[in-house]
Amino acid sequence: MVTTYAQIKLIALIVISILLITACNNQPKEKKFGQALVSINGQEVTTLQLNDEIRRSGVHADQYELVSKQLLESLIARQLIVDEAIRNKIDRTPEVMRARERASAQIIAQAYLQSIVNKIAKPSKDEVNEYFQKHPEYFSQRKQFDLTVLRIATKDFGSELRVIIDADKSINDVIAWLDKKNVQYFRNSMLRSTSDLPSQVVGIMQEKGKDRVIVINEQENSFLISVNAIKNNPITFEVAVPKIERYLINQKYKQATDAEIDRLRALAKIEYFNVKTQESNNIEKTEQFATPSIEIESNPRNNNFLSESVPEGAIERGMMGLK
Repeated sequence: MVTTYAQIKLIALIVISILLITACNNQPKEKKFGQALVSINGQEVTTLQLNDEIRRSGVHADQYELVSKQLLESLIARQLIVDEAIRNKIDRTPEVMRARERASAQIIAQAYLQSIVNKIAKPSKDEVNEYFQKHPEYFSQRKQFDLTVLRIATKDFGSELRVIIDADKSINDVIAWLDKKNVQYFRNSMLRSTSDLPSQVVGIMQEKGKDRVIVINEQENSFLISVNAIKNNPITFEVAVPKIERYLINQKYKQATDAEIDRLRALAKIEYFNVKTQESNNIEKTEQFATPSIEIESNPRNNNFLSESVPEGAIERGMMGLK
């Protein structure tokens, strides 16, 4: 059997990923706390390690016994591969060393920022109530939209189709035209509310009303959206409270971490040796690196508008295509 370059690359990536989890054999071994469950060539797997794997898997309590056995076998297999990789000195390759250094830095930075997040106070009742009152469109005055969405290739969205849409033809007229011209499309029906949609999209939908087509361009795909019906769909304060709390916590978290990074930058001596790279990438890279994995919502809305068919961010990026 001939091993292809792609297969070699895949194997290498798997081994590197495994090695990132294991400390270098040449370093002093740390004492593992917890009752030992199994020993593999002298390396113990403890209950604490297994419980950590179970926690990360998000398993339900009724599946604990089955999953724990499977994960224990997975830990054994991982240790066997790590031992063999170290025996072959794969852990000392430049690629693995760089990846390990990066992973270590990420973990330490995330732990530090998590310590900041842990100090953030829970939003008060007054803060939650104020947000609820200021955004009735998400809650007390929330509306639900029954939508028909067509997805076509952007290359097929020509001037003829634009003329039809600009003439305020219905979605059925558009479908008839697409069928006549043998243009391939995918059709979806879905429900979305004002708490799922960007406010600008909501405004355009309400302004145009039913049976009018909105166009959103997203790189290789274009989405033709028609509102079939609009219904009142309010959310009570009691139901809204958890979402608002998570949103406000996240806002406080972002403000706190941004302020801490600004403080550290002010104290540090930072020298750029590639100004162009710094100008174009520094802010984005800093934000990506600085954000720890914390399970809180970015806003009180669901952020899943057209999630069955539109990539994340399509709405914002395609705003200029709205008609």
